[in-house]
Amino acid sequence: MAVWARRVSRWRCLLRTGCPGRPRGRSSAEAGRGFASSALLPSRNDVLPWRLQACRLVSVGSCSPPDSAKDGSFSSPESNLLSPVKQEQPKAEMLPDLNAKVLYEDWDDVPPSSALEEISEEEAVKIIAEPLLPLHSSTLRDYVDHSETLAKLVHLGVDLSQVEKRRKAGQLLLTLDFEKDIKKILLFLKDVGVEDNQLGPFLTKNPYILGEDLEALETRVAYLKSKKFGEAEIAQMVSRAPYLLLFSVERLDNRLGFFKNELGLSIKKTKNLVIRLPRLLTGKLEPVKENLQVCQIELGFQRNEIQQIVFKTPKILTASKKRLKQTFDYLHNIMGIPHHMLTRFPQVFNSKLLRIKERHMFLTFLGRAQYDPAQPSYISLDQLVSLPDEVFCTEIAKASIQDFEKFLKTL
Repeated sequence: MAVWARRVSRWRCLLRTGCPGRPRGRSSAEAGRGFASSALLPSRNDVLPWRLQACRLVSVGSCSPPDSAKDGSFSSPESNLLSPVKQEQPKAEMLPDLNAKVLYEDWDDVPPSSALEEISEEEAVKIIAEPLLPLHSSTLRDYVDHSETLAKLVHLGVDLSQVEKRRKAGQLLLTLDFEKDIKKILLFLKDVGVEDNQLGPFLTKNPYILGEDLEALETRVAYLKSKKFGEAEIAQMVSRAPYLLLFSVERLDNRLGFFKNELGLSIKKTKNLVIRLPRLLTGKLEPVKENLQVCQIELGFQRNEIQQIVFKTPKILTASKKRLKQTFDYLHNIMGIPHHMLTRFPQVFNSKLLRIKERHMFLTFLGRAQYDPAQPSYISLDQLVSLPDEVFCTEIAKASIQDFEKFLKTL
């Protein structure tokens, strides 16, 4: 017990050497021994935890001797000094990490499963595989579910069944991005004057405009404005002739010059002509040239008469030559209508030949077929072909609709 008391007293002396402050009156030998002892002790910053641990051990040891004392074996003071550190280390205090929340959130993210990961048969049955995109197809319908561009065009009212009939139009749509390529064209068309409910039919007829350069389209509109076409007139022309803006400025200028020079029209009348029939600027010129020759050579109209006919009825320039000659032959040779009367009422060339025949024969049957304005009971060509059957019978033929229907059954 005396040995144990001496050991405790020496332990306390060692603890005092770790306290702050420099001891006074030390000899060189004592300083050397103090340096050797301090080497076995923790640093100054760790004195407090170490001393608390040491005091805890001392208080326990004061109640009962250590196992080595009971067995009669004693360890050295150095081993007793280091034993508290070996037996139980003080736990470090955990400080909150500022990035802990972000770290925990990252742990919550479940990583995607690997393609090589084995799954059960139940999980395999639940997997729904999307259909593969066909490499070749004769219809755009197979691509609608895979293409955002096609889906939005369908929503606008574009008829893809008609678009795919046009040469390379389907391939063009599949290569375009709606946000990047198509949206700006739609906004341009709205600025030109195409109505929202007409965008779908417009693109159905002319899907190629979606692949045009926006700056080139704006240049063509600016050219039409420079020729004194109003905004409403341009909107009407573009809506009725969807391919108009695909033509370059040079081509548009050549077309306007052709009709002005070939027909001998003024600039104002030329503008009025193409406004009423804008497809004259987009269609082929060969049928137009042929119809002009037919009117002059085969039908016998003079140049000034042709100008009046074309200005009043522009469609005669694109009409079928065969139908044009048949209608003229019946009007001029059967009904006896002279050239100057046909020039005054050229709308008769747009009517169906069967309609003209039926009404003329009914008037002839009633004895009222009179087309000379100098004679009484005169019937103009406009009244002959433009009025509905009921009005024609009551006001022109002075008969009932039932009489007209009975007459038609005898033909």
